[in-house]
Amino acid sequence: MRIPHNQGFHAGPKCLTVVFIYLLNMKVLRHIYRFLMELYGPQGWWPLLDRDTMTLRYHPGDYTPPSDDGEVFEVITGSILTQNTSWDSAASALRNLAAMDALKPQRILSLDDAELEAAIRCAGFYRQKASYLREMAGFFISLEGSTPSRKELLKVRGVGPETADSVLLYAYRKPEFVVDAYTRRILTHLGLIAGDESYHRIKELFERSIEPDFRVFQEYHALIVRHGKSYYRGRVHGEGDPLTEKLGGSCD
Repeated sequence: MRIPHNQGFHAGPKCLTVVFIYLLNMKVLRHIYRFLMELYGPQGWWPLLDRDTMTLRYHPGDYTPPSDDGEVFEVITGSILTQNTSWDSAASALRNLAAMDALKPQRILSLDDAELEAAIRCAGFYRQKASYLREMAGFFISLEGSTPSRKELLKVRGVGPETADSVLLYAYRKPEFVVDAYTRRILTHLGLIAGDESYHRIKELFERSIEPDFRVFQEYHALIVRHGKSYYRGRVHGEGDPLTEKLGGSCD
C-alpha cells in the first residue's frame, strides 16, 4: 500500500492509524521469518531432479542452483506444472518428462499433443498445461540465454503473477516475492491482512518489509509453504499454529 505524498502525516488520526498498522505489520513479517527459520531451518527450494535416481534433490543453504540452462528450464517447467495442483503431482509429471528426455524446450516442441498430454496428465489440467509448456518453450528459446523481465513473462500465455515471480525468484535468482494461497491464509489468520487484498498489495508488503535478497525471498516463501502444509491445509486454517501464540493470538 502506497501512502500518497500529499497525505503524509497531515491527514488526521485515521491516516496515522493506517500508517502505524502498516509499519507494525512490516515488523511482524520480519519476526515471522526469523521464527519460521528457527523452527524449520533452510529449505533448499527449488528442488531439482536427479536424472539417475529420479529423486528430488533439495539444497538447503546452497543458493547456486539452477546451475545451467537445463536446470533453469526444469524450474520453469515445474512452475507451470504446479499450477492448481500439489507439488507431488507436479513432480510426478516432471519425472515423466525427464524419462522422455523432455525437460528441454526443443523436445517439448517436438512432442505431439498426445505424448505431451499423457506425460503431464497427473498434474491436472493437462491439455491447458501442455499448451502453456509449448508457449513457454518457444519463449525460452527466444531469450537466447538472457533473463526475462517480469513484464515479458506476464505476456506469455499461462503465466500469471505467481508463476512469473516463481520463475524469476527460483530460476533466475531475482528478488521477486512469491505470494501463494498459503501466504494469504496465514496472514489472514494472523490478522495481518483482511484476506481480499490483491496479489500485488501482499507482494508489496513483503518486499517493503524484507531486504531485497533473493536468498531471503526464496527461504521465506519456502518456509511459508512448509508451515502452510502443516497448519493451513484443512478446512480450519491455523489450528495449533505456534505462530498464533508467538504473536499473541489470531485477529481473525
